[in-house]
Amino acid sequence: MIATILTQVPIPKDIPLPLPLPEWLLVAILIFSFLLHILFINLMVGGSILTFWYELRSNKNKDYDKVAKEIASTITVNKSMAVVLGVAPLLSINVLYTLYFYSSNALTGNIWISVIPWVAVSFLLLYLHKYSWNRLAENKPLHLGILAIAIFSFLLIPFIFLTNINLMLFPEKWGEVEGFFSAMTLPNVFPRYFHFIAASMAITGFFLAYWFGRKKFNAEAQFKTLQKNDVKKQMLNLALAATGMQFILGPLLFLTLPAKGVSWSLFWVILAGATIAVIILVQLWKMINELDKVPGKRFFWVVGLFTVLVAFMGTGRHLYRDNALATHKKMMAERTAAHWEQVKKAHENLLLPQVESEAGSFSPGQNIFQTNCAVCHAATTRLVGPAMAEAAPIYKDNIDALKKWIKTPGRKRMDYPAMAGFPQFTDKELTDVANYVLENQWE
Repeated sequence: MIATILTQVPIPKDIPLPLPLPEWLLVAILIFSFLLHILFINLMVGGSILTFWYELRSNKNKDYDKVAKEIASTITVNKSMAVVLGVAPLLSINVLYTLYFYSSNALTGNIWISVIPWVAVSFLLLYLHKYSWNRLAENKPLHLGILAIAIFSFLLIPFIFLTNINLMLFPEKWGEVEGFFSAMTLPNVFPRYFHFIAASMAITGFFLAYWFGRKKFNAEAQFKTLQKNDVKKQMLNLALAATGMQFILGPLLFLTLPAKGVSWSLFWVILAGATIAVIILVQLWKMINELDKVPGKRFFWVVGLFTVLVAFMGTGRHLYRDNALATHKKMMAERTAAHWEQVKKAHENLLLPQVESEAGSFSPGQNIFQTNCAVCHAATTRLVGPAMAEAAPIYKDNIDALKKWIKTPGRKRMDYPAMAGFPQFTDKELTDVANYVLENQWE
């Protein structure tokens, strides 16, 4: 079975470096930091869409232009938070899923790299839209056009990212994918994207109900016809409708997940999240009927529920990713182990010839050399350090100098990195490995 899979699926060798932190801690950092990052992404995307909607409606009611401007004032802050909080999850997923992440990056090619200019364009357009509000007050089509391009960018960037992240879950498809547009056709891309858009609108509506309901916001001074409760109700209705949509998009997302990553643990996490979502819907409905208490106790109760719901979603996402990649990671670990066994044999049989000694066929220092030195020094080939055929003659008839160098080395040549020292070696170990270096014929 494994042999059959190996012929169909690319199985790269893993990078032979230890993780900088325990894996469980990196996973926790990934989940927590990603949830913070996606929260502000949701607010940025949802806020941009709502700004466009209310500014578009300002021809009928000038108060909507003021609503749009107030929403726009939050977007650039949320954008900055999203960027800053995006560093930790990006680094974490690079460390935990290095070969999967970079493989999907390479396969989506130029479109993936285009995320960088798209981000720059969208941010600059947001600032242009925000600070040209008064200057372009009489030219709404141009002002809305600027925002429309920014929104298009904001909607495109997460779609590219989701397509890329989805691709890394399907190493069995890597041989078939021919660029970004091919990766778009893989299962689950569009359901995940629509789920993200609905979540953005739900979170943004809920946040803006608070924003327009806070005591510092003086609706009487801002609006001529609108009331504070009018705006709050619109935002809560949006949050209610978008959350309700998740009961359609959520099952669609689950049903389009390839079975290889589905497990009972994932099922129970999703069921728990769906239960929390039902409670949120009930609470949102009650909040709509008691607008004078927003924000109030019930509002902060729903904040807590949303937090738990998002935690379940993040945990479920990670469970599916781990389940989906489990078999491939196991095969990759086996291939990596086999590769390093071959490397070890190459050092033993080809690069590091045996030498005779009184104790037998092996020099007492050979095992020390192979364990500690062979990773950087070969017989006649440059590795990290110089070949032994070049380095050993420097210390001919001067074992004490060689022992001193091994224990506390420095850097002799600028085209090589500084050698790591071995102060932990005993004098006998230093003597044994130095004798091995000087007695061996490095040819």
